[in-house]
This record gives sequence, structure tokens and C-alpha cells, in this order.
Amino acid sequence: MAITDTQKVDFLWKKLGFGATKSDTNANKKAPNEAISSPLLLRGDKVWKQAGSIPAVQPGSSTGVVTVYPTSSPIECTLDGTATANRTWKTGQTDWIPPEIASTYQVKVYIHTSSDAAGATGGDQVFATGSGNDDEWYFDYQSGVLHFIGTNLPNGVSFTGKSVYIAGARYTGTFGVGADASELGAFTFTDNRIQTTISNEEIILEPAGTGYVAIDTTSGLIIPVGTTGQRPSAQTGMIRFNSTDGQVEVYNGSSWQGVGSTNTVTLDEFDGDNSTTDFTLSRTGTAGSVWVAINGVVQEFTNTYTVSGTTLTFNEAPASGDKIQVRNFYSSNSVTIDTVVIKDTDNDTKIQVEESADEDTIRLDTAGTERLTISSAGQIVAATGYTPGSDYALATKKYVDDNAGGGSLSNIVEDTTPQLGGNLDAQSNNITSLGTVNTHTIPGGTGTFALTSDITLSTLSVTATASELNILDGVTSTTTELNLLDGVTATTAELNYVDGVTSNIQTQLDAKASLSGATFTGDVIFDSGVEEAFDTLTSATGTVTHNCDNGHIFYHTTPSANWTANFTNLGLTAEYATTLTIIINQGATAYIPTAVQIGGSAQTINWQGGSQPTGTNNGIDAVQFSVLNDGGTYIVLGQLTDF
Repeated sequence: MAITDTQKVDFLWKKLGFGATKSDTNANKKAPNEAISSPLLLRGDKVWKQAGSIPAVQPGSSTGVVTVYPTSSPIECTLDGTATANRTWKTGQTDWIPPEIASTYQVKVYIHTSSDAAGATGGDQVFATGSGNDDEWYFDYQSGVLHFIGTNLPNGVSFTGKSVYIAGARYTGTFGVGADASELGAFTFTDNRIQTTISNEEIILEPAGTGYVAIDTTSGLIIPVGTTGQRPSAQTGMIRFNSTDGQVEVYNGSSWQGVGSTNTVTLDEFDGDNSTTDFTLSRTGTAGSVWVAINGVVQEFTNTYTVSGTTLTFNEAPASGDKIQVRNFYSSNSVTIDTVVIKDTDNDTKIQVEESADEDTIRLDTAGTERLTISSAGQIVAATGYTPGSDYALATKKYVDDNAGGGSLSNIVEDTTPQLGGNLDAQSNNITSLGTVNTHTIPGGTGTFALTSDITLSTLSVTATASELNILDGVTSTTTELNLLDGVTATTAELNYVDGVTSNIQTQLDAKASLSGATFTGDVIFDSGVEEAFDTLTSATGTVTHNCDNGHIFYHTTPSANWTANFTNLGLTAEYATTLTIIINQGATAYIPTAVQIGGSAQTINWQGGSQPTGTNNGIDAVQFSVLNDGGTYIVLGQLTDF
């Protein structure tokens, strides 16, 4: 026997109304008496996670989590071939937004010619309530299926050659439960690994208030590990394990500092080649931690070399064959060596802090021989009998105590061939010769070369002639002024005209009256006429720029319409005037400038006779504008002359 509709309704009543399992007929067990719970299934994979982002009113076009199918472009449905003809139509799309979100989301249904979605609104619109002929329809928003649920199909509508069109909106946001991607920010979680989704981004833990970050474990924390060369772009407080140095290091805002009590001394050895000045150390060093020796001779920091990180830089390239040794006294904090000797394994190369008790002398030995000592007074002394092998050795240099003679050399007699690497600055002092002077060289500058005793010139070279020298008799000009006259044949009287001139006369004249933009305050007379540049312009129309830097005369050919003349770079000072001329070679139809701008600012043209003139067809017209700058306001007078 078939299930009666009454039993079906009882099932739905108990399932939907009370969330209970139907275990008996309604006559034997009412819905409130059903004891077995049966809540509706809520699939997590179909939960609209971003439903809260659906607008309260259906938007006119797709936005955010809503995809809109407007009446101008609805979805064309396909007929369900398993149902009665024209009863059921499928959109092929799920998750349509129902009217329970907002009434504006109720779909609109049209029956119109197939394959003409754009014209669907011109067909028959049918309504959910029908036309009064039991022809209602029901739309399943979850599956996207339209079903004519009434007894009849839409009244008076033919489906021949037609389709059903649906206009509405679908939810196209994220599905599922749990944290949404927008709530996770730039993180991804894979098993026990947290990663950022954006390259080169930091992971920031920021407790609120006075809270702090705590790692609650009894095991350990692994910090980043990398070599010195793999150090990141440092920020103050950054911490890592340096696998090159084998220690933890922290960036203090200016440099990486080791953490711990590791004390080591490293040795780097290089060979000079007379060209290389930069050498790479195996460990980072500083001015206070590095000792440098060339051929066993300790070098002086700054005057000989500098250290920056792992780079050792010499002021001058060590010579070919020089043996360079670098000892880097490294400590993560400060160097504390609890011994009086630093030595190699066979004890023939070493540094001794004290050879005997409290002598306060540092001794450096290489290959079993003492090479250098530094006394308690700070004196650096090469060992007796030591013969250096290059110019970098101390024995080839002469040093003078700064305390002797106020820091100046007492004499340089021992150097028989002294050379200067630059200019000799006498510091306002005299250079005195105590013997016979063979040659004096006079340097450049503003000083003078003075002889305080008689001098015999074995050779005096003079390039001037006797006549040229006699011209100077009676001249009162200074030496500097006379130096301007090399090659001049003027008389004494003429030369006195330049008394007081301190530079090239032409330069001074140019400074007085520049050939570019000169201003004359008196009458100016030109004996041979004046030439003025003009600018050629073609096909004038609209607003045409007339650059006054190119002249005040403009020649136009083949204008195609009346135009606005924009005079740029006029540079007219207040209470001054000028004239601007436009010569026009007219075509069959004459055109003229009917408006004027100065620097883009419109001006009023006061035409001669009170009205705007017209041009001459196939002729030549000259339009002249007289421009006055009256306290910053331009007055423009215009006139036209035909030729």
C-alpha cells in the first residue's frame, strides 16, 4: 500500500517542526511526544562562510561575494528532459541568494525566444503567484531549478522555440566552516608549520598592554642559523646563530655583537703584489682587535691600514713578495687572555706580554727570532741586528718624537734626496738658505718671492723687447695690472688708462653692458641699422603660442581659422611698453588673431576704430599689437594693415 499524504505530512511536521524522528502515527504519538532527536543535517562544506558580506539590497552588478545576472543579461535555462514537457527548467548554477536575505533577491522569470538573453525582458514575464489559472512556479534557490508547480503551465504562453530566462543573484563567496582566509591574514597553517603568504614579510607577535611572549617548554628554542655572509638586513635587537663564528650574535643598532664568552685568535696570511690594497679576513675585525704585520713588522692602524668588517684595506698596496700576517683577537664580548704568551704549536712564533716579571714590554717573535718590542713608554723598536726586507720595515724609516721641537722636524740632513709628494706650505714662515744658492723656483699663488741679500744671476731670461720695456717708464699701475699687458704696443699715456683695472678689460665691459638683455638709460644711436629676428608659424587655429624669446615679429602662413595669439615669455616690466607684430600670408579665405593672451591670461583688444577688422583674401596683412604694462595690468591696442 502506498504511503498516504497524511503520513508524509506527519513526517515533515515532526522532522522540521520538532527536530524529532517519526516513530509512530500521529494518532498514536503526537509530535511533542516523539523522544528520538533528529536535527536537520547542516553540511559544513555548504555553509556560506561570508554570508555576512551579502549586501542588504541586490546590487546592480557583481560585487564582492555576489554575482549578479541582471535582466539585461539573464541566464538561459535548459529543459529537464526527465520531467513533463516544459515543466522543469535548469539554470546549471547553484547557491542562488533567496528572498530570505532580502526581497530584492527574488528571481525574475521570462519566457522568450531561445538564444536571445539580451532581449528576454521583451518576452513574457511570469510570476510565482501565477495568472489565476493554477500556473504558479517555484524556484529552488539551492539547486537553481525552476518548476511550474501549479496544475497548468503559464496561461496563454507558447514554449515553441523559446526558453526560460532567470534574472537574479548567486552567492559566490567562500564555503565551509572554521577561520576564513581574511581572518588568517597573511598566514597559512600546514600541520605544525606556520608560514606567511607574502614573500619577505615579518611574523609579528604583539601582546596587548604589558603582556610578553612566553615559550612554555623545558626543551629548547632554535633560532635562525646562518653564516656571516648570510646575515639578513639587520634591525636592532635581531638575534641569530652565526655558524661561521660558532656563536649567538645580536645586532645592537650599529653592528653585530657576539653573545657568550668565546675567546679566539685567528691568523690570516696574504702575499703582497704591489697592486692589491683590500684583503678579506676570515673573521670580522675592528681597529682594536686586529694586529697587522708586514714581513714581521707591526703596522700602525689608520696611518697604514684600516679595518671594516672582514675587509682589511692598506693605504698603499704592499710590495710584491711582502708577507702579510693578520692576527684577529676576537671575543664575543671583550678579549681576556689569561696567559702572558700567545704562541703557535712549536713555540717559535709568539707574542709575549711580559718576558720577565712586570717588565711591561710586548715582544713579537717569528720563526724563533725576536722581531719587535713595544716598551712600557709606547716606543716601537726593531730587534737589534734585524735587517728588514722591504720599505715597509721600520729600519728604513726615520721617526721624530712629537714632543721634540713642538712636533716639527729638527733637521732632514740625513735624507740627501728629499722629495715632496705635494705642495710645500711654508705656513707664513721663511725658507732660508745658508749657502750659495744655485737655483730658485718661484711657486704660484698670491705671495711674493723676496730676496733679503744680494743675488747674482748667471742667466736672466726676458721675453720683452727693449722698446716694450721702455713703454713702462712712468707707468703707475701695479704688477697685477701690468701682467695684463703682455704683447701690448701702447704708449705710456695709453697704459695709464688701465690704472686700477684688475681683470680682462673685455670681461669688465661685458659685465657693464651684456649683449643679452641690456638696459640703456640714455639715448642709443646705431650707425648701421638694426636687425630683429622673427618666428615663422604655420596652419594657425585654436590657441597658438607666440614665444617672445624668439622675437616680437611673427610670420604666419596658411592659417586655417581665426585664432587666439598667446604671447609667452613677454617679460614686460611694469610701466614699460612694447609692440608685437603678426604678418599673415593669407589664403583664399583670410583669418586673423581675434583674441590675445599674455602668458595664458586673456586680454581685451582695443581695436583701431572700435571694431574688429577683417583680413584680405589672398593678400598679406600685418596685425600690430601695442602692449603697455600699467602697474601689472596690460593694455592692448590692435590695428590691421593690408598689403
